[in-house]
Amino acid sequence: MDITFLLNGESVELRDVSPTATLLDWLREERGLTGTKEGCNEGDCGACTVMVTDGRGARALNACILFLPQLDGCAVRTVEGISAPDGTLHPVQQAMIDHHGSQCGFCTPGFIVSMAVAHLNGDRNHDDALAGNLCRCTGYAPIIRAAEAASEQPAPDWLKETPPASLGSKIPSGGLGGRQPPSLNAPETLDDLATACAARPDATLVAGATDVGLWVTKSLRDLDDVIFLNRCTELQQIEETDDRLRIGAGVTMDRVLAAVRDLHPSYAEMIRRYGSTQVRAAATIGGNIANGSPIGDNPPALIALGAILHLRAGDHCRNMPLEDFFIDYGKQDRAKGEFVEAVTIPRHAPGLKVYKLSKRFDQDISAVCGAFNITVSGGTVTEARIAFGGMAGTPKRAKAVEAALTGKPWSEASIRAAMGQMAKDYMPLSDMRASADYRLQAAENMLLRYWHEDQGIASNVLEVSA
Repeated sequence: MDITFLLNGESVELRDVSPTATLLDWLREERGLTGTKEGCNEGDCGACTVMVTDGRGARALNACILFLPQLDGCAVRTVEGISAPDGTLHPVQQAMIDHHGSQCGFCTPGFIVSMAVAHLNGDRNHDDALAGNLCRCTGYAPIIRAAEAASEQPAPDWLKETPPASLGSKIPSGGLGGRQPPSLNAPETLDDLATACAARPDATLVAGATDVGLWVTKSLRDLDDVIFLNRCTELQQIEETDDRLRIGAGVTMDRVLAAVRDLHPSYAEMIRRYGSTQVRAAATIGGNIANGSPIGDNPPALIALGAILHLRAGDHCRNMPLEDFFIDYGKQDRAKGEFVEAVTIPRHAPGLKVYKLSKRFDQDISAVCGAFNITVSGGTVTEARIAFGGMAGTPKRAKAVEAALTGKPWSEASIRAAMGQMAKDYMPLSDMRASADYRLQAAENMLLRYWHEDQGIASNVLEVSA
């Protein structure tokens, strides 16, 4: 197996590399590029952030959960490659010095790379851009001041690179047999992907690796058979009609955020919170659905929207309401050899609101995530779609609550009566994030918040009302 990419401006070709070797380990152990640090090793702290440039442009990604085959045909820059070849510092590096943005220095390389990517892309929302980088020493004020100061300087030419189309090597489509290294497949079309999944139905599908990466780095699992999806461009398309968006399973969440920002702003705001810049640039909407997490924030919003899931096995395609995909904890309606191809959502849902409740604002697992899509006509509720994550073993609709609302006057009395039905829909668990009673009360109050906001009552008075 050959993998070719640019590393700090120089071409690198790797042979016989394990498909589940992480970029972080390879950089530190094989190349001696120890500026990229290992912190959490699960994509949370940002100490291992690298710049990856491909046809989409430059992205900040976590090297700790980035497998080497995902880099084929890309350009990679570590903190050692952020300054110029002659040693001239990048504006963000100089600004960090001038504004005293580093103390122990362990987190600094990741901050530098994230800042350099944002600087190159003209992104001045520094709070969002740096939400995936944690600092234990300095505090964020001098780092933000450095980012703001650097943004006034032009992007340096040495980072404006586009990897040539001929750079990527041809990973064998038939894969490599045996356990060492794991077999690999990187199909480039949906037909090839369907053929590969049919031939190897037990293979692990890897899209962004924000979930699977932890199987390797934290659970130390040996993945016997791997199919990479990053080369299948057909999975990465967004098709728009007058009333629908069909989003390919391989579309990353940063692109989903951009696609729905104007259409469904509340959904977009939730996406902004549930992952860092690095995670959103890698995680895919199909992977988020297929892993079937009961605490995933994306499925409740999609269920409330009435999303349709598209699956494929061989030449056979089937469609289903997304809510029917989740059968039980850890169990989805997906046969062996079948894969998620796309999800379709409506362009218009003016009643959609999504609320995420977590201990940290950014990049935290929800205690409860509620999505509400209620239609009112002539003062009466004509339709209600309400779904929650974190309240059951799967993302699940609140059908008793919906039934209590539908056909009723759009009033606080109706809302409070429906709140009393929440316990019929859910029997949540207690864990480190929240108790069962807290979750149930939070879910009820989210419905009340929805009504208050519809009436123009600010959310900050809800504590008195709850």
